[in-house]
Amino acid sequence: MVMGDMVLQEDQINPVMSTALENGIEVTALHNHFLWDTPKVMFMHIGGSGDAESLATAVGKVFAKIKETSSAKTPTKPKSFDVGKTSLDPKPIETIMGSPVEKTGEVYKVTLGRTAQMAGHTVGKTMGVNTWAVFAGSNDKAIVEGDFAVLESELQGVLKALRGGGIAITTIHNHMVGESPRILFLHYWGAGSANDLAKAFKAALDTQSKT
Repeated sequence: MVMGDMVLQEDQINPVMSTALENGIEVTALHNHFLWDTPKVMFMHIGGSGDAESLATAVGKVFAKIKETSSAKTPTKPKSFDVGKTSLDPKPIETIMGSPVEKTGEVYKVTLGRTAQMAGHTVGKTMGVNTWAVFAGSNDKAIVEGDFAVLESELQGVLKALRGGGIAITTIHNHMVGESPRILFLHYWGAGSANDLAKAFKAALDTQSKT
């Protein structure tokens, strides 16, 4: 088996993550270890099992991608986005997802809850144990961001589906301790047409029902 950390600048995270996932390496966490660091770095934790040669080859490809994407430059920040100008039609998003979309201020949000047990109590959607997506912009130029609440067995499938749809993963971590079953949260962000973003989100949802 193999375990380790990859130290990445923000613009390296998703290309390196995709390389890991495409080569059979699991991504198990993504978070910061420091405050006020310049340039900002994130730590991507990886793991895997199999024969030593295959694992070494896969990790070698991950290191090669890190080298390829390394730069002394400060990562380019995404352009600012005025959510107050949202004009997208939520109906196609509802059709793709098969779930109602709620208008919250100037954005559209879909929230899907799940349940867990903590200290003898059931916790669920209203306590923040949920998967959600917020859409803003126009039909052609939209953004989406949100959380996925996943079981450990679901994490890799959801990551692969989101990355396959061009969605950037921004964090993977826990929100709770002592819950059963254990639930991990991954945060994501993407830009594109509203339909394409909704399809990527739905594809990730669909992997959860297959695990």
